[in-house]
Amino acid sequence: MNEATEKAADEATGTAPGPAADGNQDSDWLRLDPRTVLVRVVLFGGVLAGAALPVTFALAGPRPLWQAAAWVAAAVALALLADIVAETVRLRRTRYRIGTERSETGAPQAEGRGRVELHTGLLVVQRRSLARERIRSADLTANPLQRLFGLVKVRIGTGEHTGGSDSTLELDLVTRAEGERLRHELLARPAATPGAPDHDPSLATLDPRWIRYAPVSFLAPALGGAAAGAVMQVSEWFGAQGKVIDWIGDRFQDVSIPWMILVLVLLATVAGAVGALGLWVEMWWNYRLEREPGGTLRVSRGLFTARSVSIEERRLRGIELVEPLGVRVFGAARVDAVATGLVKDDDDKHADLKNLLPAAERAVADRVAAQVLREPEPPTGAPLVAHPRAARTRRVRWALGSVLAPVAVLVLLGLLLTPVLLYVAAGCAVVLGPVAVLFALDAYRALGHGVSGAYLVTRSGTVRRATVALQRSGVIGWTVKQSYFQRRAGLLTLTATTAAGAGAYDILDAGRSQGLAFAAGAVPDLLAPFLESVPTQEARSTER
Repeated sequence: MNEATEKAADEATGTAPGPAADGNQDSDWLRLDPRTVLVRVVLFGGVLAGAALPVTFALAGPRPLWQAAAWVAAAVALALLADIVAETVRLRRTRYRIGTERSETGAPQAEGRGRVELHTGLLVVQRRSLARERIRSADLTANPLQRLFGLVKVRIGTGEHTGGSDSTLELDLVTRAEGERLRHELLARPAATPGAPDHDPSLATLDPRWIRYAPVSFLAPALGGAAAGAVMQVSEWFGAQGKVIDWIGDRFQDVSIPWMILVLVLLATVAGAVGALGLWVEMWWNYRLEREPGGTLRVSRGLFTARSVSIEERRLRGIELVEPLGVRVFGAARVDAVATGLVKDDDDKHADLKNLLPAAERAVADRVAAQVLREPEPPTGAPLVAHPRAARTRRVRWALGSVLAPVAVLVLLGLLLTPVLLYVAAGCAVVLGPVAVLFALDAYRALGHGVSGAYLVTRSGTVRRATVALQRSGVIGWTVKQSYFQRRAGLLTLTATTAAGAGAYDILDAGRSQGLAFAAGAVPDLLAPFLESVPTQEARSTER
């Protein structure tokens, strides 16, 4: 994006510097830390070194290995030199400042009218600016190398969305002291709730016992499968995949194929559990949830890569209590924030910014949810209204249908091709049928909705059960949906629309009159105009 395009985009979103920014004299331009060049070059060198080894073996072929290595080393040296020059130019061309706008007479305007400006680029010059009163986050991140040099990346955002991404500025990299100064300065706010405690440094801290929930998460089998795939991929790079397969076959030559598959799955599961434990330690070590002055929630965590995420309480619209199946079996749950502006962007796809608490005991999760929402009792623990039995029937039918459909296909193929598939179909029906019904009944028991003070509460799910406590004042609309089968069963699905979190939260398969009455009562005057004619129509039907 060139300078003119960037300026036009900024003006469209209200982030253009404008004349006032050019006349800002309150602060001088600041530069990134000079060690940024060294850190980025070292990281780039590590990537080149990792790619050099397979490339060297690939280029060797009939020629001597040292000759291929020499060519690769020369290419790596040239790439490093080019990177050093590029990073040095980027450093010299990047500057930022935080200042206060002035009026036309030169007098400072009211506090909070300042702007954060970032200028960078050589051939393509970018000039970005964010109004300080619109800034909602200033998050700090540092990987192990950056921590070694005492540097952090600062991501400043407004929580707004333009073209599918947040409006953000990134300072990559500054010293940790500078990052903390920027975070405190940009997020300084008056107390969010008058009369409420404005500072609580101990909403939650790390309990090492929580690590026992890591191996039962869905991440463990995924990591096990990834480990098996990595072994096969690396062996293919070195042309040894066949040898690896032969070695595995030799180990199980006296074992039947089903037992061999079972053992391999168990080994992959163990590897996944170990990986999940290591990943949990890296993600949640040094975890701390605290409330800072001005009504800002701060989550700090990370063993190697340190993360600091700040969420303004005025952006908070509720809490989501998440209970994945494995974690729920052990009576645990995690807490996520339902807040505006917490969307993963392209540069940070794997950072879940909404996590407030890792999987912990349900009582701990409820306590943290209540403290975060400043409520005496957790809304997520409120009693919920059960849904009609027709909702259970629908789930059982869907569960049986999901099993009988592939069984029918196997039966057809068995009649046409081989009788062996008939036995497979019978096995699937006997094993998967009861399991599907159990999941359907559990999904029905999970359904519920209700009101707890200022919060609308809804719960659903079995593999991933989620209980959402959403501020009733944060609901901006209702969507009522009825499929043909729902109409016949007297059910409907209500969707509460909000500007925070996922943007919409469902109340699945509620009774028709039950659901409409709940929506009208939970958020008064929002759905009532559409319900005024319903009693009259029913009365006319009765008279007829």
